[in-house]
Amino acid sequence: MAETSSLTRGKNVTVEWIIRLLKGTLVGIGAIVPGLSGGVLAVVFGLYEPLMKFLANLQTKFLQNMRFFLPVGIGVALGIVGFSSVVDYAFTHFAAPFTWLFIGFISGTFPSLFVTAGKQGRKTWHWAVLAAMAFGTFVFMRWMETINNVNLVPTFGTWIVSGMLVGLGLIIPGMSPSNFLIYLGLYQPMASGIRQLDFGVIIPLTLGLILIILLLAKLIAWLFKKAYPFMYHFILGIVVGSTAAIIPGGVNGWTIAVCAVLFLLGAAGSFALAKLDEKYPHESLF
Repeated sequence: MAETSSLTRGKNVTVEWIIRLLKGTLVGIGAIVPGLSGGVLAVVFGLYEPLMKFLANLQTKFLQNMRFFLPVGIGVALGIVGFSSVVDYAFTHFAAPFTWLFIGFISGTFPSLFVTAGKQGRKTWHWAVLAAMAFGTFVFMRWMETINNVNLVPTFGTWIVSGMLVGLGLIIPGMSPSNFLIYLGLYQPMASGIRQLDFGVIIPLTLGLILIILLLAKLIAWLFKKAYPFMYHFILGIVVGSTAAIIPGGVNGWTIAVCAVLFLLGAAGSFALAKLDEKYPHESLF
């Protein structure tokens, strides 16, 4: 009996590990796809709040938290480094279908995200916050598309700033660092550097990312503690607005059917992942 229980627990741990690895991979891919945000995917996959709490309280249950987030970190690295070429090719040749796949990923988790946002109650003004942030995010992202690009010379310093932008994309759901990097003329050099494992690019990027996350994580965790319903509706509004803003236009012919199928596959996949995650609950981290 004890042996059976031990085997079951071992199986559960393995499944949980694989789920978090997959989530981390999708977050990493989202961080480098123009128009998307790794932070949005971290929110919809239930990683955002516990990650902010962990980074804000590194001394609390450090080893337990490290074990929990290790597969997530591996997945993020795999998504960014391992899939940069795939993302670049897919976005260059199949931008609309590829974007609709990720819109499906995000949309499939809306029901569970909405329930999470209302876990501590939902007042009328929370709806107003959600609507205002959705509208504001949509308008801001559309405006960003109209700005003429500039071209910065890649240096160690600019790569640190680029890493900070990528970090902000994780800290601030809905902010797409890729859009800013495209505007600054740094996206293609960054993607090329990552793809070729150029540590002159990767090291300062990583330093900038870690720096901005450590600086802002404690503030975000404090806001969740003091104003949970507000924060979640604020973030949910950003998720809704940013998702609406990346809907591609000019889709016609057979591409419409392909986009519809990929949207449904993405939604079904993320919904199934959320249900699988519920089936294998992990211990409370804090």
